[in-house]
Amino acid sequence: MPEAVHHHHPALAHHFDDLAQQKEAATLGMWVFLATEVLFFGGLFLVYSVYRAWYAGAFAVASHELDVTLGTINTAVLITSSLTMALAVHAAQLGQRRLVILFLVATMALGAVFLGIKGVEYYHKFVEHHVPGPSFAFEPHEYARHAQIFFSLYFIMTGLHALHMVIGLGIMTWMLWWAWRGTITAEYYSPIEVSGLYWHFVDIVWIFLFPLLYLIGRHA
Repeated sequence: MPEAVHHHHPALAHHFDDLAQQKEAATLGMWVFLATEVLFFGGLFLVYSVYRAWYAGAFAVASHELDVTLGTINTAVLITSSLTMALAVHAAQLGQRRLVILFLVATMALGAVFLGIKGVEYYHKFVEHHVPGPSFAFEPHEYARHAQIFFSLYFIMTGLHALHMVIGLGIMTWMLWWAWRGTITAEYYSPIEVSGLYWHFVDIVWIFLFPLLYLIGRHA
């Protein structure tokens, strides 16, 4: 009796039985990675919360120096990028190559806009001497010492988030190349889906950072 002939997809790794199993493994791996990221950013959120509880007055005054308008615009930009990322995943599932490319480009453009606005914010802090270090200056002077703690945490938390955004743009560039080459199909779209999980996580981190740094306690 002749042996059954199994179709071997070019993207199927040798240690998986089929694309479905490979997709499940990739998705599980990404969720495990995101769990470690939750612990990482959760530690930073905890540190920030403790210091804010200790120095509520200084943190409220320092928070007032952040540009809420730019922060709000960036929040809208990232929420929109999550939408375009979800649309890219949906288009990939349907095998709509042109739409995948279009929505990936839109997602990357929105990510670049976010980083550009964040760069403007950083420049303003540099000009205002709110970057922690020897040249740090803050008024009223009685809050300067603890305000420097606030800005240290601000730059650490938003800087790490921006780094994750840069990594996300690199991943999207890779996905865009795969979509352009035709590697991403209706049969094999798990890379776009897994990359989308990462992008959505980075967006969610900002959803927590924005109120924590820009809004909560500003008028304490």
